[in-house]
Amino acid sequence: MTTADDAARAGTGDDEVARVTADPWDRQVVWWDVGFVLIVLLTAAAMALGGDAGARELWTAYAAMATMLLAYAAWGARAARTRDPRQALAYVVVLIAGTAVAVAQGGLATFLLFASFTQLWMLLEPPRRAVVASVALGVATTFGIAAQQGFDVPTLVEAAPQMAIAIAFSVLLGLWFASTMRRSDERARLLHELRATQAELAESHHAAGVTAERERIAREIHDTLAQGFTSVVTQAQAATAALDRGEQDRARERLLLVEQTARDNLAEARALVAAFSPVPLQGSTLGEALQRLAERFTAETGTRVQLHVGGREADAEGPGTTGHAAADVVLLRAAQEALANVRRHAGASVVTIRLTRREPGDGPTADVRLEVIDDGRGLPPGHTDGLGLAGMRERVSTVGGTLAVGPGEQGGTRVEVHVPAGGPS
Repeated sequence: MTTADDAARAGTGDDEVARVTADPWDRQVVWWDVGFVLIVLLTAAAMALGGDAGARELWTAYAAMATMLLAYAAWGARAARTRDPRQALAYVVVLIAGTAVAVAQGGLATFLLFASFTQLWMLLEPPRRAVVASVALGVATTFGIAAQQGFDVPTLVEAAPQMAIAIAFSVLLGLWFASTMRRSDERARLLHELRATQAELAESHHAAGVTAERERIAREIHDTLAQGFTSVVTQAQAATAALDRGEQDRARERLLLVEQTARDNLAEARALVAAFSPVPLQGSTLGEALQRLAERFTAETGTRVQLHVGGREADAEGPGTTGHAAADVVLLRAAQEALANVRRHAGASVVTIRLTRREPGDGPTADVRLEVIDDGRGLPPGHTDGLGLAGMRERVSTVGGTLAVGPGEQGGTRVEVHVPAGGPS
């Protein structure tokens, strides 16, 4: 059988098994200590009260039992805890000899066999060593019993079958005990592996969560604060140019846009810190948020934005169409990123935003479509997703949607986002 200390010597991975099983085993060994001492004391008392041994025989038996106790204190108890095979072997030799001597002094000393056979299986590994020791103990005890009668052959023959039964019982019980201990150690090992796997899984989930959160924050900053700061820089440059030309009213308009954009960015930053929903959607519908986004984009760039919600020109009362906050956020962020790309790359004069809902009767499932189409210079050859489009694509996928980017029917660029109505299933 394998114990905690064997596992501890086997390698670093088994140190945890030793830690898991050490405390219960140590508590069990304490009871082994108590049980052994009680059996020896009770045997000594039984021999004294039984009267079948003379004073010399009694003191000889007591000396043998005292030697067994001392040997247990010096080697046996320590071997039970450390699994040191040399200490275990030294104690077993004394145990077998002491038991045989005590039995030779009086028949009641055979009570010691209850402890002796058990300790053999507790201390010796592998089980074949315990089997050999059990046979040796049985043979030595048989000769001890025969010695009480003058060590004649009839007595030896008479005691042999009884001791053979005791040996067989000890071996069967010991094998069962060893098997039980092996199963217990195996359960401890499996428990350790399960805990280690759970710990690794938890660590992996934590790392994945941290990475996902970092990516989410990066997308949020890119879609909100970074674009807002870009707008602030652009408007500040325009205001400076207007002042250089002496156009104070024009400069004042640009500075007002800078102030409003900075306020919006501050509100977005506070919302990100507080983990709230995007500021443009707080207390308003998606249609209203898109309307404000279109108006601000037109004011900042001079590019006209046409917004259609549900197939008609959007107004202040235009309803949101998804019915799910997460989908609304994805569509709003997609519109923001698409307009940011128009500002940076398209050189467009007109941008069209369409937000429509397809009911189950029009297709397999209800979904919401956002289109952002410009009449600019279109996609460059060999176009690949940059950070903005890659983040948009990943964001759309989180709600079970799809993103397509390509040329518009009349030139320019067309960005199309589909998300399930009601959010991800």
